Amino acid sequence: MRAFVDKDICIGCGLCASTEPDVFEIDDDGKAISKADTTEENRESVEACIEGCPVNAIREEE
Repeated sequence: MRAFVDKDICIGCGLCASTEPDVFEIDDDGKAISKADTTEENRESVEACIEGCPVNAIREEE
């Protein structure tokens, strides 16, 4: 699985990048991007990012 960030919706609040920096980062446009796959080790924190995103810009894709 991999998290996908919809950059048209993202407001760049940084919650995901601060919660799970191994998976998310803020790019040069100030928007979040996913840079790695979800693993068993980070699945719980990635799910927290998905649920905690204030604009629901993150989803998981296979």
